[in-house]
Amino acid sequence: MCSYSIAVGSDHGGFELKERVIAFLKEEKHIVTDFGTTSDNSVDYPDFADKVSKSVSQDRHNFGILICGTGVGMDMSANKIRGIRAANCTNTTMARLSRQHNDANILCIGARTVGEVLAKDIIISFLSSEFEGGRHKRRVNKINKLEENNE
Repeated sequence: MCSYSIAVGSDHGGFELKERVIAFLKEEKHIVTDFGTTSDNSVDYPDFADKVSKSVSQDRHNFGILICGTGVGMDMSANKIRGIRAANCTNTTMARLSRQHNDANILCIGARTVGEVLAKDIIISFLSSEFEGGRHKRRVNKINKLEENNE
């Protein structure tokens, strides 16, 4: 697996798993920027999705990882940012295919739905997969067109 620059963020529901994910990513020799939150005190997930997503969309990081209770709120928020293709993945197949077929650039994980061991496996699958292009490129281009047509 290559070494990447990864932006990571969570809300209070994902804080504990975020801390473990960051340690894991650093062990794997990735460069990690923690965009918060810094505790399990209640916060609003869109604030952290915005920070991580903008960092990825502006090419300051290769990928982003967002963690909340289910991954759904982070996924919905991240996908509002132009250039982001966030995928809420609950297994390794979803993570692999989100990269191979959809060129996902942000991985969303639910701390209440995915345990630490599975989260690490999902991350490995996501980061070790590459976009296949071909017929999938045409479809990703259509996703990008949707953004342009709905501004």
